[in-house]
Amino acid sequence: MNIIVNGEEKQFTENATLQSIINELQIEDKVMAAAVNMEIVKKDEWNNYLVKNDDKLELLQFVGGG
Repeated sequence: MNIIVNGEEKQFTENATLQSIINELQIEDKVMAAAVNMEIVKKDEWNNYLVKNDDKLELLQFVGGG
């Protein structure tokens, strides 16, 4: 299935969860917040949240600095 991740088109298997996509991208230690189609998904829901074809994911990490 086709998913847009942070503006970049990527392919994933059908019935992928938000957590499985984060794991496949190997960014599980970096992602602090996630939104699907501009809707925030709470971290405790990532394991059960099924992503659909053509969804737009924004995977955000917080960066300190000044």
